[in-house]
Amino acid sequence: MTVAAGTMKRTLVVFVLLATATAIAQDDKNPVTSVVKGILPRQQKNLVAAAEEMPADKFGFRPTPEQMTFGNLVLHIIQSNSYLCAKIGEIPEAKSPGLKETDGKDRLVTALKASFDFCSTALAKVDDSKLGDTVELFGGREGPRAFALIALTNDWADHYSAAAMYLRLNGLLPPTAQEKK
Repeated sequence: MTVAAGTMKRTLVVFVLLATATAIAQDDKNPVTSVVKGILPRQQKNLVAAAEEMPADKFGFRPTPEQMTFGNLVLHIIQSNSYLCAKIGEIPEAKSPGLKETDGKDRLVTALKASFDFCSTALAKVDDSKLGDTVELFGGREGPRAFALIALTNDWADHYSAAAMYLRLNGLLPPTAQEKK
């Protein structure tokens, strides 16, 4: 793919996301939480597909000694989903299956899928009337639920970007760069 084609594709994706968000916001009394709920399926699909794309023997790959392994990245996504979605939905965190970054690909991918199912359940319990409510954030800090929702979508984008980089460094195309089947 040429740089121009890549730029055009990213521009089109942003346009589609903005159009979807605008349509949701115009027809909904809960535009913020509805948009986050609308972002979840796409990010779930891409992050799970990225984890499935990486070969099992590459889950220990790290680009540099200072960076986390791919397995640790998947584990981090699972933990982040559990923590933030529990805070957003005012429900207890999902029971930890005692995962480690060195667990096998199958176990980590299964837990990743479950973490997104947990987020779907948690997000179903929130609407825009609760955006200003105070929730506990990372490090014991407190902030509005709106911050947790924005942090969640930012995390998904950041984590997918990292996963895409790890895949490319291993000669693999990330899911969003693959031709549609």
